[in-house]
Amino acid sequence: MKAWLGLGSNLQQPVAQLKDALGRLSSLEGIKVLKASSLYRTPPWGDEYQDEFINAVVQIETGLEPLALLRVLQSIENGMGRQRGARRWGPRLIDIDLLLQGDQQCQSVLLELPHPRMHERAFVLMPLCELDATVQIPGHGIAGELLKRLDCSGIFHLNDEDWKEHVG
Repeated sequence: MKAWLGLGSNLQQPVAQLKDALGRLSSLEGIKVLKASSLYRTPPWGDEYQDEFINAVVQIETGLEPLALLRVLQSIENGMGRQRGARRWGPRLIDIDLLLQGDQQCQSVLLELPHPRMHERAFVLMPLCELDATVQIPGHGIAGELLKRLDCSGIFHLNDEDWKEHVG
């Protein structure tokens, strides 16, 4: 089953952090990285008093169920040194969000699918639409149409295509 992941970092060389995360994802048994968007420099969302982020979206193929995939993603974050603190939407070394997995919908204490705020976030929809603007976000609509409604100012495409060396 195909899944879409959102990657982000704004600490300790964020581009290097995303490259590391993509490399770790691609080395896992049971996960195949199919596509990766370009990198985007984006303003912070929610908590605006922090450095800008580097964001991207990755499409994978996996046989893992959503909760099992979430545990794998959190294991990568933990292995990279992510510290989960009390500051919601604060700075982070790495963030790997499970955005969509097939057309599955889930609402639990541990996981919400689709990601509950992805349809409101240009920093998620812009890289997602670069890969496939026709993606349906259950309960919200088509990614490309949702992006047209959002403020994309302050989001800049980065020319760093070598970050995709682990794709395919």
